[in-house]
Amino acid sequence: MTTTTTKEDILNILEEVTDPEIPVLTVTDMGIIRDVKAREEEVEVIITPTYSGCPAMNTIEVNIRAALQEKGFDKVTVTTVLHPAWTTDWITERGRQRLREYGIAPPVDGSVDKNALFQEGPAVECPQCGSGNTEMVSQFGSTACKALYRCLDCKEPFDYFKCH
Repeated sequence: MTTTTTKEDILNILEEVTDPEIPVLTVTDMGIIRDVKAREEEVEVIITPTYSGCPAMNTIEVNIRAALQEKGFDKVTVTTVLHPAWTTDWITERGRQRLREYGIAPPVDGSVDKNALFQEGPAVECPQCGSGNTEMVSQFGSTACKALYRCLDCKEPFDYFKCH
């Protein structure tokens, strides 16, 4: 590592680290990278998990270290911070577009899923055909951060990335 390494250099490397559960998203797309500190002999990457107990976070930490070490950064520290809690608002617009293209409906702005068991779910657009005529099949999808929806027009099931 040289003394001319910048935060932007590190963030560019982190663009190569993908989410193991949603491989089209990078850790920067997800918004889990809170800060990067490049010191003379060490790089510290500060992350916030998408939710408490997310099983992918250990793999993400290992992948962050590996990506930086492959680029010549020997001393890499990954620090987890829990406050403020991660929110789907931190997913980048590019990340939202990548989710759609992958077939996962991105979080609906302004919706809160905390009361989904007691009220109507958010109006979610089908990532296959674009229809808003969809329904929640299950609050629990392929991973804990997703719900299962179905389009009533094209009849295709799809995951919806839940808001929190």
